[in-house]
Amino acid sequence: MQGSLFRFYVHEGHRHHGRPVWEWLLEEGNKLGIRGGSAFKAMAGFGRHHLLHEARFFELAGTLTVEVEFIVTTEEAQELLELLQREQVRLFYAHTPASFGVINPDVTDPPSVADLRESPG
Repeated sequence: MQGSLFRFYVHEGHRHHGRPVWEWLLEEGNKLGIRGGSAFKAMAGFGRHHLLHEARFFELAGTLTVEVEFIVTTEEAQELLELLQREQVRLFYAHTPASFGVINPDVTDPPSVADLRESPG
């Protein structure tokens, strides 16, 4: 299938409706019917302010970045962006075209790019 990879970069301490944004994003993606989403905590990084943050034993929580990603269809991407605009969540993101599918799918899986190439027409 053809679609998009969305990566959202949020600080651990960034909250929306009293919850961590990374957690809220995953829950809302699930409600939208997106097939899957993941959150990854950074070991180190810097952003637009060029301050380097690293995971250290004594570092205060909430200063590192969490990356939340979804691989979505065009329709799911539109729904996700509309939700974020309605909720007025300010996020930095990356959006990349993606081909995706399931190797050795069962009957409940959507068609993959390989299946589409093998189909006549």
